[in-house]
Amino acid sequence: MTQELTRHDIRIRAFQTLFALNANPEADKEVLYQQLLTDDGKLELNVPPYLDELVSGVLENQAALDEKIKQYLMQGWTISRIAKTDLIILRIAFFELDNEQDIPNRVAVNEALELAKQFSDDRSRRFINGVLAHEVETN
Repeated sequence: MTQELTRHDIRIRAFQTLFALNANPEADKEVLYQQLLTDDGKLELNVPPYLDELVSGVLENQAALDEKIKQYLMQGWTISRIAKTDLIILRIAFFELDNEQDIPNRVAVNEALELAKQFSDDRSRRFINGVLAHEVETN
């Protein structure tokens, strides 16, 4: 039985994978994928290509993504001051804005706000929306 994931579901799994890797950089990405794609961890599923594209893309471009995010922080703020959940959501959104030509900017922003709604709070959602609104405005 194959589980068909929507792009939204894939973004959730990408967030969860990146969050886990942030907490434990030595973790095996493939093992995390399987844990997130199955209920019981026994059925091995094919990893959706877009999941690995997002996770690998964010990991490989993390420094550049963080530099872009820094442009929109208030004076005195640093990347390390941003809540980890918010930073990971921003990295995913910036990666999509920069690298996924088939995804409209408004979709990438909306998906980031949906992730914030699920994994963060209202204040974080407003912060993420403000940062992404500035990025979309300047591009």
